[in-house]
Amino acid sequence: MKKFSIFLLVFISTITFTMNRVYAQEDENIDDIVDIEGEDNSIITDEEPEDEITTASSDADTTILFTKPVYNGLSTLELPAGNLVEFLVGFTNKGESDFVLESVDASFRYAMNFNFYIQNFSTVIYNKIVKPKHEATLAYSFIPSENLAGRPFGFNINLNYKDANGISFNEAVYNETVQIIELDDGLDGETIFLYVFLAACVILTLVGGQQLLSSLGRKSRSSSTRKTPVEMGTSNPNNVDYDWLPKETLNRINKSPRTPRQSPRQRKVKRTDD
Repeated sequence: MKKFSIFLLVFISTITFTMNRVYAQEDENIDDIVDIEGEDNSIITDEEPEDEITTASSDADTTILFTKPVYNGLSTLELPAGNLVEFLVGFTNKGESDFVLESVDASFRYAMNFNFYIQNFSTVIYNKIVKPKHEATLAYSFIPSENLAGRPFGFNINLNYKDANGISFNEAVYNETVQIIELDDGLDGETIFLYVFLAACVILTLVGGQQLLSSLGRKSRSSSTRKTPVEMGTSNPNNVDYDWLPKETLNRINKSPRTPRQSPRQRKVKRTDD
């Protein structure tokens, strides 16, 4: 049992050390700037890019609506880390010629400088034609990285479209600071570690209780198995040791009537009478 208790303590210490290393590694992944090409769900850039040129047509109006989570526009937008985020981009053609909605892309930027990319998301291709005096809606979804939880970031959403003459436009339909939050509806590493620690404490308590009950049981059995003195009647004139006799024999001896000892003279008188 002692070896088992030591094993549990070593197991708990190992889990604690491992979890601390995981959390430290996650913090390093966010704080350090790495040099990775701009792929989906990547942390990129150690060089400041040139200022982006955003152009929008005067014959077009754009709107954005967050459907998951629902956003009222009155406070800072909060996006759940590791969970699906969905929004709709509305486009209105006010001109006299067609527009082609080509693609939508989104990215997280460094909150203090939007020129630094933190996480890029997929560029979704639509190539949808919007006739004059018509409207169109584009749906887009993505999942923020869990490593970004608890930090503010710049959130940029671009709509790329062109007119009938082939002139391209790039409009930022959303370019604000958002807060990445962590939801409490799942089991994170800290919760799992807490459950493991509580389970280990329960096991140690059960082992200790079993040890205590076993020691008490051994003491009670030893006291109950002590030899009890055998009652041999009121007289044992010869001081004979009867402990070696079986219990059944001793019981018969105690129950059988005893004949009193007679002197030689008494025995002689008894034979004369006979």
